Amino acid sequence: MLKFDEELFLNLVEKEGLAFRGQIEEIVDGITKRGYSNIFLIGAGGTIAMMYPYEYILKSNSTIDVHAEIAAEFMVMNHKHFSKDSVCIFTSVSGTTQETVAAAEYCKEKGATTIALVAEPNTPLTQIADYCITTGSETHSFDTFFMLLYMVVFRFMHNNNEFPQYEQFTNEVSLLPRAILDAVKSFDKKAEEFAITHKDTDYHMMVGSGNLWGNTYSYAMCILEEMQWIQAKSIHAAEFFHGTLELVVEDTSVILIKGEDETRPLMDRVERFVEKISKNITVIDTKSFEMEGISEEFRKHFSVSINWSVLSRISVYLERERNHPLTLRRYYRQMEY
Repeated sequence: MLKFDEELFLNLVEKEGLAFRGQIEEIVDGITKRGYSNIFLIGAGGTIAMMYPYEYILKSNSTIDVHAEIAAEFMVMNHKHFSKDSVCIFTSVSGTTQETVAAAEYCKEKGATTIALVAEPNTPLTQIADYCITTGSETHSFDTFFMLLYMVVFRFMHNNNEFPQYEQFTNEVSLLPRAILDAVKSFDKKAEEFAITHKDTDYHMMVGSGNLWGNTYSYAMCILEEMQWIQAKSIHAAEFFHGTLELVVEDTSVILIKGEDETRPLMDRVERFVEKISKNITVIDTKSFEMEGISEEFRKHFSVSINWSVLSRISVYLERERNHPLTLRRYYRQMEY
């Protein structure tokens, strides 16, 4: 596969990522023992999008009070649920994201407990957080962060007496890297075909829902817009019929991000509508991937990782077909703003 080193992927995500299980459980168990009032999932750009699936998971499976907040807005909004008893979780590949670092400093100054997942060691965020897990590599960092967040979030749920399946679930987290690898292999040809077909497409609608809404939002904004300079709009399936549907015409590219949680019927409804109008529909459905060894009840949660990994294959081929490196920027970190 183009730009995909299987051995490196398994080494970083399977071996090293899973090695943090004990540390995560020690951190979460200690926080639970001391007591906390709520959980804040805080990020900017791709990292706030990464938090949305876990906010959804907690809201739909737990009574733990949870808030996913955009770092810069959180800093100015005087959030009335935030206090010294809050647990604030951050992720950052570089450990230098301005808004995330500032929010972590703010939370720590207010006495809240801070946890950070960071790829790069010895960076500002690693030095601020009360607890920091440093993965040590930017390569496949999002795949690793997703896995670590599963263990963090479901450990909190387990300690809240809401997830007795924790041991089985976490054992199946260990199977996820192989399931991801199988998924990207099976999807790779479709990813290449999409990139070839759409190398000159100048606008995409991306529709998602539930725990895949974050991936939908992130891919439209961070990949298509930021990394490929393609106009894109992320639309929640529950809101699609309140405005955006009027923009669908015969040649509109509509990308449907389908998962396996409770909101799937919302996506089915959008699909039924757009297939009547557009001849340019792409459906990326986690149900089409085997996920060997993963229990049926857990597939909906692991769909987040599977979906992200296959979307990433599209990125690689768009980069090639459009001769537009994913690292190319006009403005981001190129100038002061």
